[in-house]
Amino acid sequence: MPPKPSPPRLTHFLCIPLVTPTSRSQLQASLTTFREKTTGTRTAQNPDGIPAAAIRPLGTLHLTLGVMSLLTPERVESALSLLKSLNLRELIPVSGLVGSAKSGENEEGRVSLKGKGVDDERTSLIMVTLRGLESMHTPSKTSILYAPPVDDLYLRSFCLKLREAFAAADLLVPDSRPLLLHATILNTVYVPGVRGKGSGHGKNKAKLTIDATEILEYYEDFEWMSNVKVEKVAICRMGAQKKEDGTEEYVVEGEALMP
Repeated sequence: MPPKPSPPRLTHFLCIPLVTPTSRSQLQASLTTFREKTTGTRTAQNPDGIPAAAIRPLGTLHLTLGVMSLLTPERVESALSLLKSLNLRELIPVSGLVGSAKSGENEEGRVSLKGKGVDDERTSLIMVTLRGLESMHTPSKTSILYAPPVDDLYLRSFCLKLREAFAAADLLVPDSRPLLLHATILNTVYVPGVRGKGSGHGKNKAKLTIDATEILEYYEDFEWMSNVKVEKVAICRMGAQKKEDGTEEYVVEGEALMP
């Protein structure tokens, strides 16, 4: 049997940035509350507590739409050119079919906007509310916790169309799984000394696991941010970078502002 080919080296990702002038204070307060609750509490399940380094910094919060392996300047430029060429307003559903909030398949919703101000109404439809907390693995032994956006047919349809455009141009690493929109809140791969191979993306990169059963129950209905308009779509480089002021965020390779 021939050896299994090595996975592609991930260099960039397509995303919806979540930190905006409107959301910043909401997310900062939510992360502070979460950090104080989880790192300051020692339980039978987590006798050493949750390492503070596992909680993602404010500036890193985003919804990933797909990951990329852009190994040459030409490939990077191709991705940026496509992003700049897209008419984002036209990707927002206004009339016709909107995919299922969970999988984009098997369920349909029909929406229609008529009359003046249709374009303005289009852009106002793409809002994000993050509520609750879920685990990427079995809750009793997990390394990643995330906040899902409230089921929103408009947001999901918009994101699926974006992903389809980049996949059709062969700019995304192929992934047959349904799109899971999520904002990573905790990932133990970022705790010093426990990182496995990889960039932190994926389900099985970390060596440190926690029992998140009680945490998930406590934050089941927690609202991290509410009714925040999507302001841009971005292509970012893998690996968040620390800034001079101590904050941390991903380097933006290129972005397109929402109309």
